[in-house]
Amino acid sequence: MEIELDKSFRERIFHAVIFEVMANVIIALSLAWLMNVSVLQSGSLSVISALTATVWNFMFNRLFDALQKKHQFQRTFLVRAIHAVGFETGLIITLIPVAMLMLDLTITEAFFVEIGLVLFFLPYTLLFNWLYDYLRWILVSRKRSVM
Repeated sequence: MEIELDKSFRERIFHAVIFEVMANVIIALSLAWLMNVSVLQSGSLSVISALTATVWNFMFNRLFDALQKKHQFQRTFLVRAIHAVGFETGLIITLIPVAMLMLDLTITEAFFVEIGLVLFFLPYTLLFNWLYDYLRWILVSRKRSVM
């Protein structure tokens, strides 16, 4: 599988939005069930985080692709794991103050809330990006074979 590193601005936006929409549907439904709140309520709690994560996703993946271009590494399982950990670490650092303000939490409480989300997002990020690259590769291969 060959990974395209020069994705268009439009595709980057698509990638980031689809990533966040799928994640937020899963989180909203899960939080509603686990916390016994409405889906509307649990969904609204994730809006600021989703917007922040969408922007971070776009920026982080552009940076990651630039690093891959410069250093010519392959996206092995280990590299994808490093990618996922790097993405989530940056997001935690960004969202701790947001969680503190929105939920009136201490820094420690906000940190643990964010860690809880990582338990979902770390494997989700890894699997989503791997699947996205694979499906994109299949679609591009089909498009080329039709031409």
